Amino acid sequence: MNEKELFLKDFNDSLHKLGRLTSMAVIVLLIGFPFFASIMSGESISLQGFLAGFAKVGIIYIPVAIVEFLVYTPMLGVGGSYLSFITGNVTNMKIPCVMNAKDIAGTEPGTPEHEIISTISVATSAIVTTLVIVLGVILLVPLQPILQSEMLLPAFNNVVPALFGALGIKYFLKSPKIAVIPLLLMSLLCIFVPSMISQTSILIIPSGGLALLIGFVLFKKNMI
Repeated sequence: MNEKELFLKDFNDSLHKLGRLTSMAVIVLLIGFPFFASIMSGESISLQGFLAGFAKVGIIYIPVAIVEFLVYTPMLGVGGSYLSFITGNVTNMKIPCVMNAKDIAGTEPGTPEHEIISTISVATSAIVTTLVIVLGVILLVPLQPILQSEMLLPAFNNVVPALFGALGIKYFLKSPKIAVIPLLLMSLLCIFVPSMISQTSILIIPSGGLALLIGFVLFKKNMI
C-alpha cells in the first residue's frame, strides 16, 4: 500500500467514525421529534398513529433511499455521501456540485483526489444552501411580490429540469449510442404516464440497467 492509498484509508476511516455518529444522531432527532413535541405541548401521542404515519412515508422513501445510496455513493465518495444524506437535497444540489467539481478538477471516482474534491464540494454546497435559506427567510416578506409573480412562476417550476438538462447533455453527448435508447424510453414513459415524473429515483434502476446492458453489448461488439 503506497502513501496515497494509506492516506485515503486513514482519511476514510476518520470520516466513517464521524459520519456514523452524526447519522445516528440525525436519525434519533428526526424520529424523536414527534415525542419531543408531545412532551413540550402536553398532548399525548398515539403510538399506533405514529407507526401508521411512519409506515406510509417509509414505504415510499425507504426503497428510494436504498436506490439513491447504491447509485450516488460511488459518485459522492465517503465524506460526500455522509454530508449529502445528512443535509439533504442530494439529487438537485449535491450531485450537480460534485459532478461539476469533478469535471473542473479532472478527478476520477474512487481516487483520493476525488474523495477530497467531493467532500469539499458537498460541504461548500451545504454551507451555501444554509446561508441562502437564512437570507431567504430574512428577505421573504420584502421579496414576496416578486416570488409570487406570474411571470416568474414557470421559471421556478423548471429550475430542476433545466439544471439536470444542462448537466446531463454533456454526458449524453459523450456516449450517444448508450444514452439515446434509455433517454427516449424514459421520456416517452413520463409523457404518457405523467405520474412517473415524481418517481425519478425509482426510474434510475431500469434506465441505468438498460444503459449498462447497451454498453456491455456495444463493448462486446467493439462498437465503443
